[in-house]
Amino acid sequence: MAEQAQYEELARQFSAFGAVKREMGRNLPSECPSGSAAVLTLLGRHGDMRMSRLAELLAVDMSVTSRHVAHVAGRGWIERSPDPADKRSRILRLTPAGRALLDELSLRTAELLAHRLHDWSDDEVGQLTRLMARLRDSFGDCRTTSRPQPPPGPPGSPALDETTRTPAST
Repeated sequence: MAEQAQYEELARQFSAFGAVKREMGRNLPSECPSGSAAVLTLLGRHGDMRMSRLAELLAVDMSVTSRHVAHVAGRGWIERSPDPADKRSRILRLTPAGRALLDELSLRTAELLAHRLHDWSDDEVGQLTRLMARLRDSFGDCRTTSRPQPPPGPPGSPALDETTRTPAST
């Protein structure tokens, strides 16, 4: 198991990784903010789905999902059609224009990564990809609301919950 200092450095690197995400966001077309790109990406990866499923995959509130969906639908990138199983629900589906934009977004992202990682070997890029996938697997489904409990401290030390958490409001 890694030492505490390694985990602290990893946390600092995660914090600094925000700059990488911001640059990737700036690489998107101006009419397609990151939330819209996420909607297109998820529909491209998972296929047609209800808005409730999309909200779950985005890990955001339904109102936020609705705004993203309205944005992409208003530009003709997705269509909303009645769900045959429940006419009150809508099925979201990529349009050909949405598929074309998704292909462009993928190309832009790949080009940015190729530019920024030009001095990395194929093995290093593969290793980073595998480690990031493993990290994500270690966190499981981050969309759930329950949080894993930290390991207990050394004998005689106060419990983490008692020293760092504020009482929940009722």
